[in-house]
Amino acid sequence: MTDSVAAAAARLAAGELVAFPTETVYGLGADAANPKAVAKIFALKGRPADHPVIVHVADAEALDDWARDVPEGARKAAAAFWPGPLTLILRKAAHVSPAVTGGQDSVGLRCPSHPVAQELLRAFAKMGSGAIAAPSANKFGHVSPTTAQHVRDEFGPDLLILDGGACDVGIESTIVDLSRGTPVLLRPGAITREQLAHALGVEPRAPDADAPRASGTLASHYAPRTPLELVAEAQLELRVRELATAGKRVAVLARGPARASAAFVWQAAAENPAAYAHDLYAYLRSLDSSGADIIAVEAPPADLAWDAVNDRLGRASKAVNESDEP
Repeated sequence: MTDSVAAAAARLAAGELVAFPTETVYGLGADAANPKAVAKIFALKGRPADHPVIVHVADAEALDDWARDVPEGARKAAAAFWPGPLTLILRKAAHVSPAVTGGQDSVGLRCPSHPVAQELLRAFAKMGSGAIAAPSANKFGHVSPTTAQHVRDEFGPDLLILDGGACDVGIESTIVDLSRGTPVLLRPGAITREQLAHALGVEPRAPDADAPRASGTLASHYAPRTPLELVAEAQLELRVRELATAGKRVAVLARGPARASAAFVWQAAAENPAAYAHDLYAYLRSLDSSGADIIAVEAPPADLAWDAVNDRLGRASKAVNESDEP
């Protein structure tokens, strides 16, 4: 156990917050069994109290510690994808605090694969509950962090941050609801709908009106502070010229080399969906700090391989007209 991980585990046991890397994004963690500690997450992020957080655990054995009536599908999914970027929504065990669940009867559980996260979870198991409640380590609704520096930019030098380098996946975990019988895909991610269908033996349905609230599923989320507009590929150059003519400094995120000479900044994005997802939040943070008035993002292809990226960009673009979103 490294000294920094031991120090982080001790802080968790003392009811304090730490930031740590996962393979998806950096998390802002607290002892999942300590409601007062979990409340500090909400206060620091500016997160609504009814928005649940994900509980990170070291292995699948924790399913029965934090959930009840665990369905066979959950065990199959954990066997197939844990450790990894998949969150399971299950019926919560009796002891699980409403501070974690947002007052719901369900809880989100995930076993991260990042070696630093695993080391921290196992170190914390020797000092406390061994489970860490952790949303992304950023202000609520803002772009998620994929490096330790992103977390420092959000919260300054006082927060203890375990630096595990850049996150391998770069966008948040897939979330599947298994609390109500039929699987429901609440948030797409690196684990695809097809992979889930293969593991579960049934294809997950789309979210319905009775789906539980889950992390990162609000209409407006993952947003830079600069307004973001999604633009169809065929309309991108025209839209950039229109905005520039109106006096706007336009930052562009598009696949391939620069094509719109009126762009204030042009960020060439990866053509591959996994590589694009890996770099997406770094792109948005860079463009957010460029001095542009608006970020024009070329809409990615509307096919299944781009589901997770389109989900994040769609939510980021909805923040433009929702000024009450933190």
